[in-house]
Amino acid sequence: MRENETSELKKVFAKYYLLKIKVVNAKEIFLENLKGVINPEKKRQIIGRTFIKVLEKEAKKTGARFLVQGTIYPDVIESAGTKHSQKIKTHHNVAGLPKHMNLALIEPLRTFYKDEVRKIGALLDLPAHIIQRQPFPGPGLAIRIIGKVTRKKLQILRKSDRIIQEEIARTKLNKNCGRYLPSIPA
Repeated sequence: MRENETSELKKVFAKYYLLKIKVVNAKEIFLENLKGVINPEKKRQIIGRTFIKVLEKEAKKTGARFLVQGTIYPDVIESAGTKHSQKIKTHHNVAGLPKHMNLALIEPLRTFYKDEVRKIGALLDLPAHIIQRQPFPGPGLAIRIIGKVTRKKLQILRKSDRIIQEEIARTKLNKNCGRYLPSIPA
């Protein structure tokens, strides 16, 4: 997760969606499963499998029956999820899902592009800082780290990501930038 992202999202869900949120800290499981992995595609696959295992375990405890996720059309295209697309990369929420899950999958945004999703957010009267927030890679910060994922590299990446977001917001360029997320060299 990005720096302070968990606490920020908890506030948003509590205020705008009136939902009770349960946060599961599975950092140690993800770090263990990613130990020594360098290839970004392998990282995506490991993160996808780990995500579903953790999610299903927690869903069983609470009786949850659905997985609602924010898959958008570019995710589907990049994961070769259409008849005419070739696989660019695996998205944990598209090609990374197991064939059989214990949860029913709901993807209300699957056929929309990012700009259309933002328009839907505005129609739903979501706050601008949520509508305009930078997309977060499904596999998290791990794929932005070149080489092995370590706690130190994650810490550096979180800080650099925060600084970049603050500087772009300060210069008022944030509405014109599609995506900005740093990578950490090996």
